[in-house]
Order: sequence, then structure tokens, then C-alpha cells
Amino acid sequence: MKKLQKSAAMAVAMLSVGGLIAGCGTNQATTPTPTTTSSSQTHTINFANASGTIVWAAPPITHTGLRNALIAAFEKKYPKIKVQLQSQSNNTDTNRASLSTAIGGGSSTPDVYMGDVIWPAQFAHAQLALPLNTVLPASFWSRFSKGLVQGATYKGNVYAAPFFADSGFLYYRKDLLEKAHLPVPTTWAQLKQEAQELQKKGLVQYGFVWQGASYEGLTCDFQEYLADAGGSVLNAQGQPTIDSPQALKALDFMRSLITSGVSPTAEDTFQESESMNVFDQGKAAFLRNWTYAWANSQNPSDSQVVGKVGVTVLPSFNGGAGYSTIGGWDLYVNPHSKNLPADLAFINWMTGKQAQTILAVQFTELPTNAAVASSPEVQNVSPVFKLVNKMHFISRPDQTPNYPQISQALYTNVNAALSGTISPKKALKNAQQQMQQAVGSGGGL
Repeated sequence: MKKLQKSAAMAVAMLSVGGLIAGCGTNQATTPTPTTTSSSQTHTINFANASGTIVWAAPPITHTGLRNALIAAFEKKYPKIKVQLQSQSNNTDTNRASLSTAIGGGSSTPDVYMGDVIWPAQFAHAQLALPLNTVLPASFWSRFSKGLVQGATYKGNVYAAPFFADSGFLYYRKDLLEKAHLPVPTTWAQLKQEAQELQKKGLVQYGFVWQGASYEGLTCDFQEYLADAGGSVLNAQGQPTIDSPQALKALDFMRSLITSGVSPTAEDTFQESESMNVFDQGKAAFLRNWTYAWANSQNPSDSQVVGKVGVTVLPSFNGGAGYSTIGGWDLYVNPHSKNLPADLAFINWMTGKQAQTILAVQFTELPTNAAVASSPEVQNVSPVFKLVNKMHFISRPDQTPNYPQISQALYTNVNAALSGTISPKKALKNAQQQMQQAVGSGGGL
């Protein structure tokens, strides 16, 4: 693996075989033993006795049928419990804001909510999530792949149950590369050159689409280039290091994708759905997107490129596997919920073998349950599952309550540079100053 200056919050553990990817913010190779109350250590929870109605808040997860499929299977297993789906925004920032407002205001619903893997420190600090290790037995946490529980831990307590993992991949039109006699690119420069060649031949409208809008997704995309260039967002003391030659190299390249015409001029407005739609409509040769993009590209009702798509690890500046940002979603419990037994039954089932197999086999999401992730049935479902052990991962600097301000300073300024409003150099200087204000002189970790 290439050398990379990492802050403690950005260190990442790579999982074994079915482990897929680790949770954000640690290089610890073993699952920690959570701080657990004596009652949760000795009391065996009888989930079968749980009853009532719970509200589950969750964004669409791209696949519109996934949530309802899981709810139907759960209610069949637990007929005494009914689940009402509260659909959340697919934009992580909007989703976080609405949940923070509701729960912070004392609302008892939603009872359970699906939250980003970058939320544990933020939500724990704001008392928006119940420490689950105080209500679930220590044995519960052993089901998860290595590193995931640590990613959900803040100051000794576990605030979320890992639901499914995610990571960035490069999707490409294998039919176009074959027609032009071009290899699958392994460097960013090669990708750019091949994209331009395909465009000049009139084989495709756009060369490369990704996530350039001013939102959390841009932080993920930028970090991949930044890590590959040898840079970091924060140092080990939690101080910003974004105004650097390495960051400038990353941002200059991203901007060049737009100015060269390889990426569309509207790239600075693209989120996951926009970039995926352009690719699935056959208008782009290359796509950077998450795990679920494979299933979308192979769905005839959504895609015009079924059977024409390949997937590989992200390129790097110097060749070989680049860095991929760790993503994914966890399950959290509202500390004001009045249906705790049913909440826990729901979380127990959703992270168990049946639900995790549904996630992986039917919807090609990376499972967090180690036994499911390592099964041959799951390993053969999607080519993305077989790439994980070849990848280099980078997590966001999320083990601090200041993360939202840090990320916002990053993506708003990077987006401004992508749109041409300010220069890349000025964007990084602005981001550095805003991050410094967010973390203060005492450090942000």
C-alpha cells in the first residue's frame, strides 16, 4: 500500500475475506469490547416478546424496493411488530438536518433511523443517539466484520449497529474500450486520455462522470484524489492540513476534467443519481460511484447499458489501485423512543443473517455481518464484492463532533473551484481558514 500521511481519525482497517471494508476512523484490526452495563452483560433479551409499532426513517438507498422488502420479511418473522417507513432525503446533509431537528426537539419518532457511518461522534455528542452497548449484550457485536464496531464507537460507547458498507469504484463501458482497442485505465491521466479519445471518435458524449456538487459526496470524491496525491485533511493533532501542494494537485486535476470537456460543464451540480443516470443512459464512458451502481447498470428498467459495463478499482496518479472512500450506513435508536424492545428486535434482525443475505443477494449491498459476507453465495453475486481485497481505503476525518463543519468547508470550497468561481489555490486557502475556525487552536479530535 502506498504511503499516506494519516491522522488518527483517518486511519483505516481493511477487513478479511467477507469483511469487505472497515468502519470509519480506525486502524484497529480487532473488534473492540464495548463498554457495557452489568444488566446488558447478564440479561438475555427475548426479542420474540417484543410488540408494537415502530417508525423507521431511511432514505431510498437508490433501490426503491429494498426498504419494503426488508420490512415485509421482518414483519413475517415478528408479526407482533409493525414498521412504518418514514422516507428520508437521499442527500446525507438534508437527512442529517431533519433528524437532528426532530430528535433534538424531543420527538419520540422515528424510533430507529438509518444514518451515515460518519455520524456516531456527531450524534453522540449532541445526544441524538442511544448508546446501544448499554441495552444489547456484548455477544451481539461479535457478528460484525472487523473494524465496523469501532467505526460506530465514540468515547467508549457504541452508538450504532453497522447496517451495510459501501465504497467507491470505477465503472466503465467495456464495449467502447474494446471497440477503440483501449485497456482499462490504471492511472487518472490514462482515464482522461482514453475518455478524450472515445469522445473524439464520437463513441460517447461524455468521458467521465462523478460527484461534484456542493455536498458530502464531493468530500468523498475529493478525498480519493487527495489520499492518492499523499495529502490529508487533518493531521494527527486534528489540525487542518488541506492547504498543501498535494491537495492542489488533486483539485487541479479534478478541475481539468471539466475544463477539458471530459466531464460535463454541469458536473459541479452532479450527485450520485445524476452521474449514475448519465452513465446508465449510455452517455458516459466512465463513472465513479458506489457499490449499488453495479446493480443499477444491470437493471433493464433503469439502464440502457446492460451487459456493457465493467467495474474495477479506482485509478491512481502513479498506476495501480487508487484510494476509495469508505461509506455505508448504520442503524441508530432515538433516545426518546417509547418502543425500545421492538427497536432492538428490529436492529437485531436487520443485522442478522436473513436480512443481510437479502441486502447482499437481492440488492448487491456490502453486508456488515461477517458470516454473510464470507459466504460463497454472496461472494458470487457481484463483481464488486471480489474487488475489495485489492483496494486501498481511506476514511473521512469523522471521529470528531466538528466533522460537519470540516466537511462543509471542504466541499463548498472545492465546488467553488470546480465551477470556476475561484481558483483551486484560493479554494484550499479558504478551506484551511474555515476548518481552523471550526476546530479551534486546541485541536479537533
